[in-house]
Amino acid sequence: MNIHEYQAKAVLGAYGVPVGRGVPVFKAEEATAAAEQLGGPVWVVKAQIHAGGRGKGSFKEPAAGDKGGVRLARSVAEVEAFAREMLGHTLVTHQTGPEGKVVNRLYVEEGSEIDREFYLSALVDTETGRVAFVVSTEGGMDIEAVAAETPEKIHTFAVDPATGVMPHHGRTVAKALGLSGDLAKQAGSLVTGLYNAFVDKDMSLLEINPLIVTKDERLLCLDAKVGFDSNALGRHPDIADLRDKSEEDDKEIEASNYDLSYIALDGTIGCMVNGAGLAMATMDIIKLYGAEPANFLDVGGGASAEKVTAAFKIITADPSVKGILVNIFGGIMRCDVIAEGVVEAIQEVGLKVPLVVRLEGTNVEKGKQILTESGLNVIPADDLDDAAQKIVEAVKQEVA
Repeated sequence: MNIHEYQAKAVLGAYGVPVGRGVPVFKAEEATAAAEQLGGPVWVVKAQIHAGGRGKGSFKEPAAGDKGGVRLARSVAEVEAFAREMLGHTLVTHQTGPEGKVVNRLYVEEGSEIDREFYLSALVDTETGRVAFVVSTEGGMDIEAVAAETPEKIHTFAVDPATGVMPHHGRTVAKALGLSGDLAKQAGSLVTGLYNAFVDKDMSLLEINPLIVTKDERLLCLDAKVGFDSNALGRHPDIADLRDKSEEDDKEIEASNYDLSYIALDGTIGCMVNGAGLAMATMDIIKLYGAEPANFLDVGGGASAEKVTAAFKIITADPSVKGILVNIFGGIMRCDVIAEGVVEAIQEVGLKVPLVVRLEGTNVEKGKQILTESGLNVIPADDLDDAAQKIVEAVKQEVA
């Protein structure tokens, strides 16, 4: 689960991480009060959406101009003017896609005098099972571009969970960023605060870009992006309350209500699979045969007929879906349960596009029998390769 910048800064600030003063704004009329509360003479008005590249983005509406989603204001009147131009308008960045995201919240923050900009992030290293830090002197840039063009400017290290964060981790960051004296001490405190927040709150990603040195020699997190492990939210009701469903796809929200793993994509073939690895393989083979998957959907190892029905409804609710591939390997999951769910879903919502079903594993013959006796127009497949070819060909004929 992702949260907004102002929420991330509040979470990090509770751990002693240095963040600037700011006020969230939901209505343009609130912007003036926020600016007056912060004082001046300079403010930064930031669009709050779950996407990066806000400053380089542009709004769809001409009235908002091309000033992007992060703007420097030099008067209280300008703060309110920016708020009116941004709230309720659609911001397009390289991470939102061409459809963009509607800005429903702003963050009015006090301005900072920047001397230097750095990059600092923490994430879970899946190879070592440890929290790893990524540090670079190239702040304010996409870290992917830095990695591709100047990889020598990126430094990484992991923290041993047996010891937790230690003073030498702070010294490592200070050395990588060329900090000395009091700034090096601040780097140590910063790393400690970030690590403790990451572990305590079950974060999956923490990115500070940029981390700045101010003119008066202070480290300050100028931006913050934080994501949490959704499976751990039960331990953190305070974090779960920060969820902004308006930033999420409606189908993804519905899937989460049934504990389904669903991600909407841009293709035309809907996929229902059990197991993340099998789902990825299914998506890959669809692409191999010249089509694009419309979603990632993992119904899990112990899905009920009710969950399968819900999954089918979510897939068919996507108007871009021109065909559906159900690919189930029954280990814990029984093929007859999948078949019952598919039949129930089709009877409830109807079937207007081709459907290919490949079943293998526990109770596979019983599952196939249920589909055959249903009288529904289901195309059977013997294996994954056969299934992919059949659904791609069926969609081609459907579109033609």
